[in-house]
Amino acid sequence: MSIEDVRADERYLKLLAEKFPNISAVATEIVNLEAILSLPKSTEHFLSDLHGESGAFIHMLKNASGVIRRKVDDIYGDTLSEAEKRALCAMIYYPDERLEYYHSLPDINLEEIYRTQLQQVIAVARAVTVKYTRSKVRKLLPKDFAYVIEELLHESTSEPNRQSYYNAIIEAIINTGRAEDLLIAISYLIHSLAIDSLHIVGDIYDRGPRAYKIMEILCTYHDFDIQWGNHDIEWMGAAAGNLALIASVLRVSIRYANVETLEEDYSINLLPLANFAMHTYGDDPCTVFQTKDFENNPRLTRSADLMAKMHKAISIIQFKLEGQIIQRHPEYEMNDRLLLHLIDKERGTITIAGKEYALSDSNLPTLDPQNPYALSAEEQSLIDQLAHSFQRSEKLQKHLRCLYNHGSLYLVRNNCLLYHAAIPLNADGTFQEVTINGQRLKGKALMTAIDTEIRKAYYAPQGSCVQTNALDYMWYLWCGPCSPLYNKDKMTTFERYFIDDKQLAKEAKGAYYELANTYETCCNILREFGLDPAEAHIINGHIPVRTLEGESPLRANGLRLVIDGGFSKPYQKQTGIAGYTLIYNSHGMQLIEHEKFESRAQAVLSGADIHSRVQLVDKSEHRMLVRDTDRGKELVEQVNNLHKLLFAYQHGLIKEKL
Repeated sequence: MSIEDVRADERYLKLLAEKFPNISAVATEIVNLEAILSLPKSTEHFLSDLHGESGAFIHMLKNASGVIRRKVDDIYGDTLSEAEKRALCAMIYYPDERLEYYHSLPDINLEEIYRTQLQQVIAVARAVTVKYTRSKVRKLLPKDFAYVIEELLHESTSEPNRQSYYNAIIEAIINTGRAEDLLIAISYLIHSLAIDSLHIVGDIYDRGPRAYKIMEILCTYHDFDIQWGNHDIEWMGAAAGNLALIASVLRVSIRYANVETLEEDYSINLLPLANFAMHTYGDDPCTVFQTKDFENNPRLTRSADLMAKMHKAISIIQFKLEGQIIQRHPEYEMNDRLLLHLIDKERGTITIAGKEYALSDSNLPTLDPQNPYALSAEEQSLIDQLAHSFQRSEKLQKHLRCLYNHGSLYLVRNNCLLYHAAIPLNADGTFQEVTINGQRLKGKALMTAIDTEIRKAYYAPQGSCVQTNALDYMWYLWCGPCSPLYNKDKMTTFERYFIDDKQLAKEAKGAYYELANTYETCCNILREFGLDPAEAHIINGHIPVRTLEGESPLRANGLRLVIDGGFSKPYQKQTGIAGYTLIYNSHGMQLIEHEKFESRAQAVLSGADIHSRVQLVDKSEHRMLVRDTDRGKELVEQVNNLHKLLFAYQHGLIKEKL
């Protein structure tokens, strides 16, 4: 290092000197950062395609996808019975409910339970804190118990005198009536430390019942990010005001008997839709619009007949609104999806590619053959009311902001490339050029431009042409053929409802879905995003892995990991399992395969857990340190700058403040 090097950065170093005003402060920070760089790499968890399954998701966070149970096994081995281990895990996962359960038992010695489980929970906490600095752990401690927990975590129990001190703390906590509060506090500390970073690789919404709960948890989680999926984009576009996506969200929610998310969680008023549907389709049985699995959803307060009518009403509105978007944007090249003008109302038929098909439902009172894509006055009034309800929902708008603040179309982190579904490819494996805002883009440049367009839909001036076009593009991302979130030739929703010929309902996947299983293609994708295939991985969701048919989540010689294992219950018949978690820690990567989650109540009462199996993916030859991560590179740069500041102080280029 030379004086000239330091003088070149003098302005920045003077700003840095405001925070570290003397040699002592600089040296202390260098020592601190060097110590952090020598710690093991933090633990990252990857999940995808949650689809509203909040119960299983919450349990995954609490048991750290099986990591905590494995810690218990490592600590206690055969010294605890299976029942004792399950009781300990139940206390860590759900301390409040587990304590309530103990209180409900007759003739139970609560003090003995406190004494035993405090020592056990502290042992587990000690095991999950070993890779953190004391200062980081200290920041997570609740103020009421900060001193006590720190003493217990770092107290040696191997020396007799220190063991007495340790026991005295435990007895004092019990005698002062604080044992339950401390058990809860330490359990929550374990939750915070077992998972450092959480990556959600798309699709929080649709299918399952409680996406709202998942979003509520994520919005306060200590460190997470989201790579938007197609179902997330559908909800984001609806919340931002795209009328076609509002109709789509409503249609999908009604189709899967999932309206409580809209009505109870987000306060979306569906009464106008119910009234319109009854008035318009009063005598219509709406047979093809029957809600799926209606009987197994006891929370629905409407009749199956009314739900079918609502389903049909919003579907017709959706098809009209989508037609309007296609007509506004010829550059989408989706004219083949304009179908309403091909209907012959009198004959009850539709003609596609010169062939006539009978409509399975020909009662279309709101369809004007002269202007088939125009909403009737009543339909327009209805969709305007629904849009008002979406945009005035405080909870929905809060979650929309969270999705924007913590989300992106793709992410590069610690030699992992994360995106939900696809990178548009040509049949020969080259990157497909796609038009966006008049530009022809491909690969990383395309993904970056799309990310920007998604943000314009929310952040551009309200009502501006920029925002209107971006909102329309959100719809294209939901179902457009070159969308990296969909990437099929068409979405055949209309055909599935109205035409019995199943051939017309087929949706051809883009070239990516086959080519991305090859090593060469994945190497090209990783290089496009600046990653070395010898060290990196692609992590996807979107397409459930059909393990029952012998499919593997590991593709392209392990370069690509597809981690959609059927978190959502409707997909579990295809996958044969109930989801994956990818765990990336200092030892490498592990893919955890999960079985079905029974219930929170069973987890509390009997210690029932999600049974998981570990598939080894990539074990590192040496234990990875913070220095080896992206965060480590940032810290190394900070250390280098601090050394420059130290040099400046030592050579009198910048004066110390003592």
